[in-house]
Amino acid sequence: MTLTLLRAADRAAVPWKNGGGVTREVAAWPPGSGFDDFAWRVSMAEVREDGPFSSFPGIDRVLTVLEGAMRLTIQDAGVFDLSSRSAPLAFDGGVLTSAQLTAGPVLDLNVMTRRGAAFARVDRVVAHLTVPPTAGACLVFALADGVAVQSAGEVHELHRHDGLLSRAVGSIQASADAQAIVVWLTTPDDRI
Repeated sequence: MTLTLLRAADRAAVPWKNGGGVTREVAAWPPGSGFDDFAWRVSMAEVREDGPFSSFPGIDRVLTVLEGAMRLTIQDAGVFDLSSRSAPLAFDGGVLTSAQLTAGPVLDLNVMTRRGAAFARVDRVVAHLTVPPTAGACLVFALADGVAVQSAGEVHELHRHDGLLSRAVGSIQASADAQAIVVWLTTPDDRI
């Protein structure tokens, strides 16, 4: 099993594709891939003002608000009020999407998968979590200090916005009292 600790302090801010804000990449597959060739990408974004989202044709997105609140208008899908208590929202990254901030700036976790190349499932952890052995990748993302992740007999302490990425089959236990997000990511090469 391959484990990678992803410290929040190591992330660099990069301008959005449309220039309207900044994003910090948490992890991407394959390693070193850019916007045009990733199979999957997980990032944090700061939304400081109302406006359109970047368009990513052929990309499926799952957005989870970490801080703040916003109203997301998605063409042909509707209007969604999202906050730090909302369930993750999946939508087509290629359709016209705009955000209206409803409670100051927003910090979100954005999971993008290239249609046909990868699939993601995103869950908020509301209590102790055990991830069974699984193919693909599993990312535990800490929403607060003190998230303990156990894997292969080792315990890894995560601080706010740190992540732990596990590639290949393995089991993970996280205990966080509703303080983590778990992202499952698979590609056609992963054997389930």
